[in-house]
Amino acid sequence: MSAVREFMTTDARCIRESESLTDAARMMLDLDCGSLPICGDDGKLMGMITDRDIVIKCVATGRDPGQVMARDLASGKPYWIDADANVDAAIDMMEKHQVRRLPVIADHKLVGIISQGDIARNYSEQRVGELVEHISERHGM
Repeated sequence: MSAVREFMTTDARCIRESESLTDAARMMLDLDCGSLPICGDDGKLMGMITDRDIVIKCVATGRDPGQVMARDLASGKPYWIDADANVDAAIDMMEKHQVRRLPVIADHKLVGIISQGDIARNYSEQRVGELVEHISERHGM
């Protein structure tokens, strides 16, 4: 069985809870990604933020992304997976919570991100098809 660490993207970075949404957007641009984990000042995972969150929850409502902090969009319980967990466990979690990305944790620290794309490039077509189908139900693809 394959471990999550074999599939994950290892260059994941956090946006700190005290950084602005402008900082988050710049980091997304620099990293060429559409989401970031939000980490507390203590280094613990607080949630995820997406480019869509910034647009819908800040810009579209007339708020200033330079004045809104990442912590303001960190709501709910963040979902994550252990680096040594089986990839099937990551797929099950993505399907259950209908998310396309999961932060990967080892020794209480962020060590990567595993995405639907990471799995698609490295896993059986049938299992990837099931994952895409279940996640797409929510996102209306």
